[in-house]
Amino acid sequence: MIRLLDFLFAFLGLFLLSPILVLLIILGYLDNGSPIFKQERVGKNMKPFRLYKFRSMNVNTKSVATHLASSNSITKLGKFLRASKLDELPQLFNVLIGDMSLVGPRPNLFNQHELIEYRSKRGVYDFRPGITGLAQIQRVDMSTPELLAEIDSEMTSNLSLLLYVKLIILTIVGKGSGDRIVN
Repeated sequence: MIRLLDFLFAFLGLFLLSPILVLLIILGYLDNGSPIFKQERVGKNMKPFRLYKFRSMNVNTKSVATHLASSNSITKLGKFLRASKLDELPQLFNVLIGDMSLVGPRPNLFNQHELIEYRSKRGVYDFRPGITGLAQIQRVDMSTPELLAEIDSEMTSNLSLLLYVKLIILTIVGKGSGDRIVN
């Protein structure tokens, strides 16, 4: 049921938000010449997939976890995209094709070994990664890998249609946050 909802919500979201997506692509070209950011992430069953986002950092920024990136790397448009969460919109395509869910553990990089170890022990990779989840609502990011894995495990163990809808609504109304950026 959740996969069906993911597909329907992602399709509807991409359709309804297409004018905004086109505008952000144009603004991205003007801001940094490369509006879409693609990065390999850890998916369900630890299979790699390509995650899509609107680029919020300079093109030459080193590929590290967001909490390890410098705030100097963020572009002018990127500040707006991150604050408004619009940088996440291309992930609706990831949801549509089945690499991600709307709700699930945020996908990490393969070089985040500590987080991978904690999540593996808790069975978190048995589930599709998501755009939002319990950790985001509780403002827990990848800078605290053990706590993040614990919350991800709690969410995936208790994921129901009600929790799925609740987390989506809380995200839409602005609860939670993304990964912090160092100064």
